[in-house]
Amino acid sequence: MSRPGQGDGWQRFFWTLFKQSRNAIALLDDSRRPVEVNGAFLKLVRRKRADLVDSPVTDVMAGGPRLPLREWQAVVARGDWSGDADLVCGDGTLVAIEYAAHPEVVTGRRLVLIVVLHSHRGGRRFRHVTEESGPTAPLSERERQIVHLVALGMTSAEIADELDIAHDTVRTHVRNAMAKVNARSRSQLVALSMAEGHLTPEPAK
Repeated sequence: MSRPGQGDGWQRFFWTLFKQSRNAIALLDDSRRPVEVNGAFLKLVRRKRADLVDSPVTDVMAGGPRLPLREWQAVVARGDWSGDADLVCGDGTLVAIEYAAHPEVVTGRRLVLIVVLHSHRGGRRFRHVTEESGPTAPLSERERQIVHLVALGMTSAEIADELDIAHDTVRTHVRNAMAKVNARSRSQLVALSMAEGHLTPEPAK
């Protein structure tokens, strides 16, 4: 993934997180076709990568798309948003999802990063927490540094050793970062931090 002033280092970092994240993540182009999905997304919808990449994502949406393509593109142009949908899995069952969407420039073209925040097998039967979430707040430099290390798979104890700080201090920073981005788990913290641009190729100093 490339942004102004960022190069191959950012792309390598992004793709490492994309592949390692436990949250289901997809990258869509302007025509709503996935250009890449991670393993967690494939597991969620019980499909193979070849069944999804370059095929309209609306093909797996129960009832079809809610917005015509032009209206969806207008939403993308306005920036970040969240929503929900029912997806048809490969075995014919439904999975309801709530997601965060973040337009980005990846390998020279604008794509939309879709991060699944919550899911429920069997259709839309869960409480819509994304609609009830409060506003997000910027992370401090220390919080960004710790989220970066969490994203790389380090435990709190390992982060404490790496930064030469107390284990409880790490946990406090993680809790504070989760509260600021409305995350309910460490994996969701990483996913939301990816979507909201809090993660960088090098940890904050």
